[in-house]
Amino acid sequence: MKPRSQIRGVSTPSPDPFDQIPDSLVHFIFNKMADVRFLRRCAAVSKRFNSLVPLVQDIYVKIDRVITVDGDPDVYLNLSSPRPRKLSHLLKLMLFAILKPIHNLHKSNGGNKPLLPQISHHSPAQVLKNFRHIRNLQIELPASEVGTEDGIILKWRAVFGSTLQSCVILAGTLVNHMPASADQEVEDDGIPEQFYANGGLKLRLVWTISSLIAASTRHYLLQQIIKDHPTLESVVLMDADGQGTLNMGAGQLKEFREKPLAAAASSNRTQIPASSMKLRYAPYLELPGKMAMQGATLVVIKPNTEDNSSNSSRKEDELFINGVFDGPLGAAVKALANRSNYPLEINGF
Repeated sequence: MKPRSQIRGVSTPSPDPFDQIPDSLVHFIFNKMADVRFLRRCAAVSKRFNSLVPLVQDIYVKIDRVITVDGDPDVYLNLSSPRPRKLSHLLKLMLFAILKPIHNLHKSNGGNKPLLPQISHHSPAQVLKNFRHIRNLQIELPASEVGTEDGIILKWRAVFGSTLQSCVILAGTLVNHMPASADQEVEDDGIPEQFYANGGLKLRLVWTISSLIAASTRHYLLQQIIKDHPTLESVVLMDADGQGTLNMGAGQLKEFREKPLAAAASSNRTQIPASSMKLRYAPYLELPGKMAMQGATLVVIKPNTEDNSSNSSRKEDELFINGVFDGPLGAAVKALANRSNYPLEINGF
């Protein structure tokens, strides 16, 4: 028999505090965390965490840096420079953001190889491939696609199924509230004649087409992710500038899977169907909080279908755009929705 002193010297290992946390609580915390970068780090903590991370249902992927098309990780697009005005360059920027690897994290040095791939060397589709229970997915791009002049705010929100279902665009210049002058006063809620003569209509058509192209490009690039994750119930693809947001709910995702995606002939984006467009404009719009918007423009776009005629009522439009934006922008939308609209038809492209 061993001496009692030796027996007393033997110490039992203390339990790992992480092992005391129930799986359900860990799963809840991981869902709240959502960010793929942090989840990857958690997966490297232990084998248990490594097995629980892929079960997360709410995922957020942020794309911080973009690698050029030749794949050279030492050459990055300069996202801090003044935004380019050419739409082709902007579209290429977004293509690179989705299709090319993310290069924002160092390689893991742990001995245990994480189940999740290294984010810095994989596209979002590859990063997400081991998550088999995703319900809500949010992807953030590093920059917006549609260039505007300094001071002009442009926001768009688009809903897609297999193709465009709706798009709302709001643009204008936010300023401090000023007393109404003769130039700001409008006799009725119609669009003033000078709006057509000074290029105002043409500029807003450019914004509209550019926003639709940006939205349809984002939609096209989601197809592989949606195909790989049949459990998805909602997808949001936005940009860090907050300019545009593409939304797909459970109904839209179901339609996307059941109906083939129609790609545009000339580029990697979804084809925009023939649509009706309603433009509302106010030279000067007073907003709550001692703010105002100059050149306030609201564009509502819907495809031309049997269930969605171009002659829909103002009340239907109000219900459609209600809640699209909040704060001062939401107030601007509500005010513009009560004004007369300028209807246009957009051919499919």
